[in-house]
Amino acid sequence: MTNIFEELEKNDSMSHSIFKDKVPLDHRWLPDKLVHREEQIRQIAKNWIDVLNGVTPSNVTLYGKTGTGKTATSKFAREQLMDIAHKKNVFVRVEYIRCTDYTTEYQVIAQLCNELGRNVPNRGWTKGEVVNTFRDIFKTNAFGKKMHLIVILDEIDILLDKDGDGILYTLTRTDGVSVLCISNYLDFKNLIKSRVTSSFKDKEIVFPPYGADQLSDILNERAKLSFNDDVLDGDVIPLCSAMAAKEEGDARYALDLLKNAGELAFDEDSKKVTSEHVKKAKDEIEHNKVIEIISTLPLQQQRVLESILNLTKQNEEITSGKLYEAYTDLYKKDAVTYRRIFDFINELELLGIISTNTISRGRGKGRTNIIKLQCDETLLETTLFSI
Repeated sequence: MTNIFEELEKNDSMSHSIFKDKVPLDHRWLPDKLVHREEQIRQIAKNWIDVLNGVTPSNVTLYGKTGTGKTATSKFAREQLMDIAHKKNVFVRVEYIRCTDYTTEYQVIAQLCNELGRNVPNRGWTKGEVVNTFRDIFKTNAFGKKMHLIVILDEIDILLDKDGDGILYTLTRTDGVSVLCISNYLDFKNLIKSRVTSSFKDKEIVFPPYGADQLSDILNERAKLSFNDDVLDGDVIPLCSAMAAKEEGDARYALDLLKNAGELAFDEDSKKVTSEHVKKAKDEIEHNKVIEIISTLPLQQQRVLESILNLTKQNEEITSGKLYEAYTDLYKKDAVTYRRIFDFINELELLGIISTNTISRGRGKGRTNIIKLQCDETLLETTLFSI
């Protein structure tokens, strides 16, 4: 039998008829220039420039929805700062922490210590021992110069929600340390107590969603690096951009559409990437998104969805009362309260899995919520019963 990897590698090399290099289509890839985020880069730089003169820079917060370039912009500014700091012989470090990976203050501080050359175990020490080890780094160092540290905390709201605001208290009260927080939510500061707010004092930078024209510019820049000449039909990038603009200006979604469309064209042995490939890519991405959402729902929400599915298959008009009745019939001993079902309905609607519509039954009969599925029944059934 031939080596499976050799066979796949051979097939992959054939994809060069479509692709030159897929890497620039990954949203995590950092280009040489970030189009339509020059102003945000400049604002970060204005806040960070003090560090070049030995002054701890201001804390910064970046706000914006998913796919608006917050992470890429902060990393781009980091590269620019590290470049000039090296030329000026300034001792500054910029460390990036994704708070989905490090979800407690202990984990974040331990990771920073390890990145800065101090070995700290992932668990086992007291919080005081970890914090003292971290702060000791700033008192003594092999370079004989004072170190400044900028910590980028991406998706900070996840850490604050799980572990409280201790991480911001520790970092903002350590000499020589400043913080750049990234959040999708404008109200994340509701998770910060007043004792921390007084030392945090951040400068806020807002990232608006990309428009269709801006997304086209981004895709055109990436396409030059990723696709061979004359492979993309003229309407491919405008269509990807228009679809992503409807998804709240999400550049990640636009890049995923373009990449998936290219891969579909290759799978079909097509010499061109067409608008049909983009439409198929959209269906595939949404299909995978629904599977991921359903698979990661808490058990009770999955059970509520199963009840909605059963009523839908029976062509029943689904009211919240009828849903609760069907749900309790299925899970008598382990059912949640009627009030909790309302919370689940709201959460499932926010995720786009169901919709609700309030209708009037007429004078004296009140108003009723009608619930409908917004995803494919077969896909929902297959996903629920494969979990």
